Amino acid sequence: MNVSFYEKLWMWASGALIIAFVTTILVGLAGSALQPPSHVETIDPTKVWSDGRFQHRGATLTPDGATVVIIAMMFAYQPAEIHVAAGKPVTFRLTSADVTHGFSIVGTNGNTMVVPGYISQFTTVFHTPGEYLVVCNEYCGLSHHLMSAKLIVEGAQP
Repeated sequence: MNVSFYEKLWMWASGALIIAFVTTILVGLAGSALQPPSHVETIDPTKVWSDGRFQHRGATLTPDGATVVIIAMMFAYQPAEIHVAAGKPVTFRLTSADVTHGFSIVGTNGNTMVVPGYISQFTTVFHTPGEYLVVCNEYCGLSHHLMSAKLIVEGAQP
């Protein structure tokens, strides 16, 4: 059977790409050793409610912004209503008491996974005052669709 030069070229290129992809995956697995990064903050999920870092849930306002501490649980966020100021950085610190949850602030770039045993943290700025819906975007059980909270961004309209 006669195979043209260009067909052979494409076959060899395809084979090389497959080998490169498999090599990349294997190097990534061996390099990370399936361990989380060392800078990840952990927490015992059975002691979330008594841990000092999550004793004072809700927003702590400062002149420079706010820190919001939230616990996600089946099928609610604690607290369910959060008030922050517009135009200032807001740092969210979250953990889960039971299963993996999502935390997505609809219409913004605020989005993270909330995994038991870990503390998720992100910072964002809300420029537009108003009410924002917070939903769980990771399936967490039969009443997952009911899991929501309300974020109220307060401030004068520009």
